[in-house]
Amino acid sequence: MNLDTIQRLESNIRGYVRSFPTVFDTAQGAWQTDVNGRRYLDFFAGAGTLNYGHNNPRVKNAILKYIERDGVMHGLDTATRAKTELLEAIDEILFRPRGLNYRVQFTGPTGTNAVEAAVKLARKCKQRSHIVAFTNAYHGHSMGSLALTGNQYYHDLSYGSHNNVTHLPFDGYLGDYDTSLILERMLNDSSSGLPTPAAVILETVQGEGGIRVASTAWLQRIASICKQHDVLLIVDDIQATDRQHL
Repeated sequence: MNLDTIQRLESNIRGYVRSFPTVFDTAQGAWQTDVNGRRYLDFFAGAGTLNYGHNNPRVKNAILKYIERDGVMHGLDTATRAKTELLEAIDEILFRPRGLNYRVQFTGPTGTNAVEAAVKLARKCKQRSHIVAFTNAYHGHSMGSLALTGNQYYHDLSYGSHNNVTHLPFDGYLGDYDTSLILERMLNDSSSGLPTPAAVILETVQGEGGIRVASTAWLQRIASICKQHDVLLIVDDIQATDRQHL
């Protein structure tokens, strides 16, 4: 078994497969084995939010038990036992210990779904269209998220409109200069050309942008500025590695 089938039948849009010229068969933890029995250390380990690796025993056992009892596999947005238990766990582990009066928005299987939902909710809530993002940002590959992404590669006109988005310097982009002051100054100046946005979106740890970690002080200042100007703050840490491990 080789890559001939992939090359013959899969579209040219395929990406990572071009960098790994083998056919993987099994995986456990951080290791993958191809059809020829050769093992590879997988530094992706599933990538992004799946960085717990392949076939984690606890995850695998839970999935098998759920399937064996014919648990609901796809229920749109109907109420299911699995959804109820997940919400109760989020409330017990995350919300109540921190005194957070939050609601949960179920999006889709990819990070860009969550970003799109957050931006649409912000625009609807504030009745404003503009969004502030940052240099080197990465927020996904659907059209709204692409407009927020900083990489010039994704700003080719063929990718569509990037209207209603302003990119400002991320923490550290200008050396020791506190770039939160730029956001503050522009929002305080009605002639700056920056309309009051519905939201500011940022990553506390930029991944695709080069593993840039925002300082706690900078994040707090950005949050304070947003609060002062009645602007929502969207934190997109979907792809981020846990900061305590950096």
